[in-house]
Amino acid sequence: MEALIPVMNKLHDVFNTVGTDSIQLPQIVVIGTQSSGKSSVLESLVGRDFLPRGAGIVTRRPLVLQLVYTPKDDASFRSAEEGTLNLEEWGKFLHTKSKIYSDFDEIRKEIENETDRMSGSNKGICPEPINLKIYSPHVVNLTLVDLPGITKVPVGDQPEDIEVQIRQLILQHISNPNAIILAVSPANTDFATSESLKMARECDPDGRRTLAVVTKLDLMDAGTDAVDVLCGRVIPVKLGIIGVVNRSQKDIIDKKIIDDAIKDEVSFLQRKYPTLANRNGTAYLAKTLNRLLMHHIRDCLPDLKTRVNVMISQFQSMLHSYGEAVDDQGQTLLQIITKFASSYCSTVEGTARNIETSELCGGARICYIFHETFGRTLNGIHPLGGLTTYDILTAIRNATGTRPALFVPEVSFELLVKRQIRRLEDPSLRCVELVHEEMQRIIQHCGTEVQQEIIRFPKLHEKIVDVVTQLLRRRLPATNSMVENLVAIELAYINTKHPDFHHDAALVDTLAKHNEEKSVNISRSSENKPLNNPQMKYASNTENPPDKIDNKISAPKKFSQYTESTLHSSSKLSGSDSNLLQGSLAKSLTSTGNWMDSMANNENMMRSGGGDKFNPNFNFSPVKAVNLLPEVPNSTPRQLSPKEKKDCEVIERLIHSYFMIVRKNIQDAVPKAIMHFLVNYVRDNLQSELVTHLYKHDHFTTLLQESDHIAVRRRETAEMLKALQRANQIIGEIRETHMW
Repeated sequence: MEALIPVMNKLHDVFNTVGTDSIQLPQIVVIGTQSSGKSSVLESLVGRDFLPRGAGIVTRRPLVLQLVYTPKDDASFRSAEEGTLNLEEWGKFLHTKSKIYSDFDEIRKEIENETDRMSGSNKGICPEPINLKIYSPHVVNLTLVDLPGITKVPVGDQPEDIEVQIRQLILQHISNPNAIILAVSPANTDFATSESLKMARECDPDGRRTLAVVTKLDLMDAGTDAVDVLCGRVIPVKLGIIGVVNRSQKDIIDKKIIDDAIKDEVSFLQRKYPTLANRNGTAYLAKTLNRLLMHHIRDCLPDLKTRVNVMISQFQSMLHSYGEAVDDQGQTLLQIITKFASSYCSTVEGTARNIETSELCGGARICYIFHETFGRTLNGIHPLGGLTTYDILTAIRNATGTRPALFVPEVSFELLVKRQIRRLEDPSLRCVELVHEEMQRIIQHCGTEVQQEIIRFPKLHEKIVDVVTQLLRRRLPATNSMVENLVAIELAYINTKHPDFHHDAALVDTLAKHNEEKSVNISRSSENKPLNNPQMKYASNTENPPDKIDNKISAPKKFSQYTESTLHSSSKLSGSDSNLLQGSLAKSLTSTGNWMDSMANNENMMRSGGGDKFNPNFNFSPVKAVNLLPEVPNSTPRQLSPKEKKDCEVIERLIHSYFMIVRKNIQDAVPKAIMHFLVNYVRDNLQSELVTHLYKHDHFTTLLQESDHIAVRRRETAEMLKALQRANQIIGEIRETHMW
């Protein structure tokens, strides 16, 4: 199982160049407040001074520290080519490639310089890690990450949100479920107020991967000890609590050797905590960390192997989506043009592989425009919309000239029906516009594979959109002209012999004969009857003779005829007799007329639901004299004569019938014209149009220039895929015996 940590170190090496956040490798993360002794603990584990020292915040970048156990007879790491054959211990930075650091003071200076290079000199922090490997025969195999110390108040040039920045950086590392949290707290402060343990519990509430380290045991107040803390009676920690003794600041200034400091630590623990000495100290901490890391790696390895395989598949698909490098520009351009044209046509025809489910698009939307939008609009146009009865009557009179006509003139019908047919032109042209907009929108609904190529070559995409737009724009005038001609064709010749119109057109002849018969009857009755006969006013109404008129109207009219004739015969009287007779007749006429009006009103109330039956006890009080003519308000137009009504009804019926025929023709012909002149033409000529305008040798380089974003993403994806494949190979080399 000792081989597991070197394997993890190899995996760290593989992913250091591409980032380890995504793979979440097992490692030990060291957290603590400023001046809590984190750096001293790490130096004690290494046995050498190599970390920057000073007041305030010193560690301003994460330091990934890999300790590699390298015995003197080891040949795997010692090499004459690198100059490490005769070295006892040395260090290597990732950013300096293969440079060997045998002087640990140079390692400290390089850490400081690299920190200032990325973080600046204003005491700010940077999340980019520094990777350092230390090869030594005095260390155990470990991988640790040293993070900036937790602080509360910004000091000097530090930014105001320094506390938030450090907190986010720490949480980013300890949130890794495969990380062991090494929470460092000084013994001379209250252990219950430890900030490091508080943050550890946020990400590891069960404490399964948290180990506590209590530093500065020798600096506790006289008369106090850390027995309760080390035994877990104050705050229990599942992985344990280990106490260590660090070098004092005076020891560091005096350059006290760490080996001597460790000997003094052992003596202090034996003297102060004799019963706990064998479970505390730097040496015990190093062994514990090594053991925990190995077991943790063993537990994480199966999931890690699965995650690597899944990520290999994901990055292979991602790399494939970015496309291969362009070798033959002409062939690549033709392939993209062919793909686009095929995808465009399949979207129109509804044969695309990736069918949209959220909205109608392509051919389906064009079909919807034809049969729903356009059809519903035409059906909403009433055949007589915008045409009043007086418009029709005016057209009839204008068509007859100076002579009143006995028959309905056909010219008025043609004039009015053409006016209605013209109303079909605007919706038809709007239908062309909607289809044109959808054909333009199809460019954005091409297949996923084409979209990926378009994103890869933005200038080619721009040119393709331009060519398709120009093609659609050139076809628009011809399509509009054809649709306008369809309406003009209907206006050019009003076919009154149309089979569907012939039946209604026959009404014109019937009406003419009917009017002719009425004229003859009028002339005959004028010869046989006196002019003052009150029946004359019914002569023109052949359909409603006086004897067939509704009772409520005929009774007053008959009564009026009787009284009028009686008055006419009494003119022969003279003087007071005549006046008396006329007065009595007028009184009788007034009384009887009011009674008839009341009867008629009562009957109207019964018909309109005002009563269920006639009420004989209804009181009629004569208010005004009988008025046999209807009272018409001054604001309403005059009443049409029966002949005028009949003529208008005939024209309206003819217009309605012929308009329905034309509307049906337009509703059928306009979609066909749009399909032929616009949709089918673009579909059949799109690929040749693209080749004509785009396949030019002097434009290949410009059109196939990749976007910077795609090029960067392809390179990063290729590097990550290579690292994953290497990691999979490394994990595959581990035998089951190594794991157990």
